[in-house]
Amino acid sequence: MTTDSNPAVDGRPEDPLIACRGVAVGYDGDPVLEDVNLDVPRGVFLPFVGPNGAGKTTLLRAILGLIPPLGGSIRAPFAERPPGYVSQLKSIDPLYPVSALEIVLMGAYHRMRWHGRGDKETCREEARRLLADFGLADHENKTFHQLSGGMRQKVLIARALAGAPDVLIMDEPTTELDHNTQRAVMDILWSAARDRGRTVLLVHHGLGRIEEMAGEVCLVREGRARMVPTAEARF
Repeated sequence: MTTDSNPAVDGRPEDPLIACRGVAVGYDGDPVLEDVNLDVPRGVFLPFVGPNGAGKTTLLRAILGLIPPLGGSIRAPFAERPPGYVSQLKSIDPLYPVSALEIVLMGAYHRMRWHGRGDKETCREEARRLLADFGLADHENKTFHQLSGGMRQKVLIARALAGAPDVLIMDEPTTELDHNTQRAVMDILWSAARDRGRTVLLVHHGLGRIEEMAGEVCLVREGRARMVPTAEARF
């Protein structure tokens, strides 16, 4: 796996998918980040990296529209097509009283609501295919709390993909996972950009394999956020 295969390295289009202009974000009027200017192209695999507490999650929450910016403007296509979003695994209730298959189907509810019963069966088949792609075909009837941490994370990513989003946004998708499962989850996300044309934004706690997967990262530190070549991202 090399950066030559990353959709990010061929240059940005003139009209970015997501654009931040002079953005300030924070809480209760107190900025965490200021003067953020970012262009996020379509089909990119873009990690947000930096020290703990630097504001990576805050910036992504603002891009999602979960918190309003304190200043500047954010343009994103989510009014027309909602993104797939996976928050930190530790923020998810492990006692979901539903099966893995039902959780994945939650991601496709808006499609089923608009297209009726026939599409429900199509969505169910697609959900089963996603679980199979993630090695979870034999676990579709297990409840969330019966799954391991890595399986839960894969189920949540499958749920996000079930809605066929153009954009996937992940908040520390590999936290608390063992090394092998971290690799598997990162490969799934990288493949979503490379093979499926998705735009993947993720908060990541370090570099590691990121240097093999992404030509650029969004470096968040000292109250600023900027795009830099991955080889120059030190914090």
